[in-house]
Amino acid sequence: MSAATSESGIPGSALGWIDERYHVRDLMMFLGKKTVPLGPHFVWYYFGGVSLFLFLVQVVSGIMLLLYYQPGEATAHESIKFLISEVKFGWLVRSIHSWSANLMVAAAFVHMFSVFFTRAYRKPRELTWVSGFTLLILSLGFGFSGYLLPWDELAFFATKVGTDIVGVLPGIGEFMLVLLRGSEEVTGATLTRFFGIHIAVLPLIFTLILALHLVQIQRQGMSEPLEWKKKPEGKRNTMPFFPGFLLRDLLLWLVVLNVLAILAVVFPWELGPKADPFAPAPAGIRPEWFFMFMFETLKLLPAHMWIIEGELFGILMFTLGGLLWLLVPFIDRGTPDGRQSRWLFRIGVVIVIYIVAFTLKGYFL
Repeated sequence: MSAATSESGIPGSALGWIDERYHVRDLMMFLGKKTVPLGPHFVWYYFGGVSLFLFLVQVVSGIMLLLYYQPGEATAHESIKFLISEVKFGWLVRSIHSWSANLMVAAAFVHMFSVFFTRAYRKPRELTWVSGFTLLILSLGFGFSGYLLPWDELAFFATKVGTDIVGVLPGIGEFMLVLLRGSEEVTGATLTRFFGIHIAVLPLIFTLILALHLVQIQRQGMSEPLEWKKKPEGKRNTMPFFPGFLLRDLLLWLVVLNVLAILAVVFPWELGPKADPFAPAPAGIRPEWFFMFMFETLKLLPAHMWIIEGELFGILMFTLGGLLWLLVPFIDRGTPDGRQSRWLFRIGVVIVIYIVAFTLKGYFL
């Protein structure tokens, strides 16, 4: 063994010193023993890592924005305006933060549906599905709470419409509305509450559940596709997680970073006129794209459905649908050969088509 290599097998005296105290070699050996099954569904394994990378971009860019952002009805819009016009590369940081938020939600949706259609939620990964779906819901919460923070015209009225929907819930609607807004109307108190939710409450909960989700994945490993498991042991192609899969994952992160930079430069995130609570709502008020399918559905419902209001009926159906989706691993008993039930597979296809179709309808029809 050369002098430049420590007894642990890690080159360099500094890394050897670290390994002697923290047993880095054991971690590397553990990662080296892990394998990733290669098959027709191999490409879908990367979207979870892409979602994680974009969340890290969110954290870094969000911290940079916090250095200049001043929450408050009189200061929020002005601080963002100052950031994008006076601070060097401030416009770029804001655009990266906004674009990465949208791409993170998109990657999380792709990851969720790839897990669903490959039935990667089956035993023993039921709770991994539950934690992953919870992370998606929290990501939507990030999008909703962060949308108001620039305090521009579109964000103000979109938040008013979104929180009005909460107010129609029977019994708890009025309480939830005041809890979210801080009063009966969208005011500076609403902005302050959304700011606290966005930078403190949601990140804390998200980080804890993300840590649990990653531990679950590391303990249980990558889900093995059914077609791959049917092959004889000698013909099951695998790739070491470290360094093979990890290096490919990092390379994809670099590609995503380049795509993110191009979007941020070519399509910088705009800042609309400052919100005026006394002005009429501008035409074309609509939510972020990931809420569009729900928004368009509620618009199509009649004023009353049987004995309840149409909007309330829609909210209850979305809530019920979300709960059933959360329980998919416990509902799907599969087929004798391990494949997903046909009826559940078809429901999944219908849901994907519905989300895509109604999202496009909101933008183009």
